[in-house]
Amino acid sequence: MSHTFSNLLFHLVWSTKNREPFIKKEIKHRLHSYIRTVIEREGANLLFINGVEDHVHLLVAMPLTMLIPDLIEKIKPVSTKWFVKTFPEINGFKWQEGYGAFTVGKSNLQAVIKYIENQEEHHKTISFEEELISFLDTQGIPYDKKYLLG
Repeated sequence: MSHTFSNLLFHLVWSTKNREPFIKKEIKHRLHSYIRTVIEREGANLLFINGVEDHVHLLVAMPLTMLIPDLIEKIKPVSTKWFVKTFPEINGFKWQEGYGAFTVGKSNLQAVIKYIENQEEHHKTISFEEELISFLDTQGIPYDKKYLLG
């Protein structure tokens, strides 16, 4: 698309199924690297990734031609298959069904990176559910708690 310009930045977040603590420190870097590979193969750019044992945060730059659900439908199943094959001793790994997707403006970029970078410290005082509810409330996104973390 000539003469079309965009800077589409998204903060994506999702948890493991039932918030199971599958993503141990010794696994985290390898999983994050694999997710980066999947994202880049799909034509997007992973700017930053981090998380704790039960969820991940990603900062992704996406082209105009890509939809968020399409990218996530590539990342989650492919990374699940990779995880199960790479770590067969860990039974039951799955991602939750849903996800959070929040736009990020250029003026807020460094704050989002710092937020994602400091996940370990942040989650000493707040759960993933509390974090997600805070995001939804801040953005004015309605939700039903019974479907929040399915």
